[in-house]
Amino acid sequence: MEQLSARHVPLIQRLWRWLRGQPASIDDARWEHAVSALPWARGLTADQRETLRPLVARFLQQKTISPVAGLQLDDAACLQLAVLCCLPLLGIGPGGLHGWSQVIVYPEAFRVQRSHVDAAGVLHEWEDELAGEAWDAGPLILSWADMQADIADPAAGYCLAVHEMAHKLDALDGAMDGTPPLPAAWRRTWARDFQCHYDALCQRVDAGKRTAIDAYAAESPEEFFAVASEYHFTDPATLRQAMPEIADHLARLYGAPPVL
Repeated sequence: MEQLSARHVPLIQRLWRWLRGQPASIDDARWEHAVSALPWARGLTADQRETLRPLVARFLQQKTISPVAGLQLDDAACLQLAVLCCLPLLGIGPGGLHGWSQVIVYPEAFRVQRSHVDAAGVLHEWEDELAGEAWDAGPLILSWADMQADIADPAAGYCLAVHEMAHKLDALDGAMDGTPPLPAAWRRTWARDFQCHYDALCQRVDAGKRTAIDAYAAESPEEFFAVASEYHFTDPATLRQAMPEIADHLARLYGAPPVL
């Protein structure tokens, strides 16, 4: 088959958007029920909630939510999941949904097989237990039990859906490196400030000292960004006190944090 020229691609994209249509609106009763059940959504301003609503509708239109291992999710649960996943899109918009199509939801933490060949050529294999995972061009994977635990303790610094969605945003520029797509000038200040605070965190962890945010953030720059994103939505006061420059960047990226 002859390949279409580049000039046809925008036309095809517009046609596809037309065929898919606009996402179905979320009726008031369902929306208010979902918001009332989620402390972070309740803590948003009225304007932020109105911005969030069409993002959630688009998420539900574009993403297939696939419960596995016997888990069953009704419409209300799927709506709550979508709200949590869309929190990081408040300042970014629907472009943050680009590049993937499925959410896989396990009843609880799940196990994955890992392997690594070291410098000596020796293959190491092990099993990890995970609450969530985000593949750059693949599905978003979440543990329903861990999400419910986050909701039950909303100011503890944890929000699994936000963490994994931060990874998805990070990957939008083709590299999962702790920096989402940003204008050039902002990217430079972002890289400077994030590297500075990441290095300081790693030094504290290596020295066995207490850290203000979850020490898992020291695993890599991309985990630092994802963990800091969780704190933006769940414990912004701790993030601002410990890392004011990071708090400023995330407020610019995501909008003002919710008031819990």
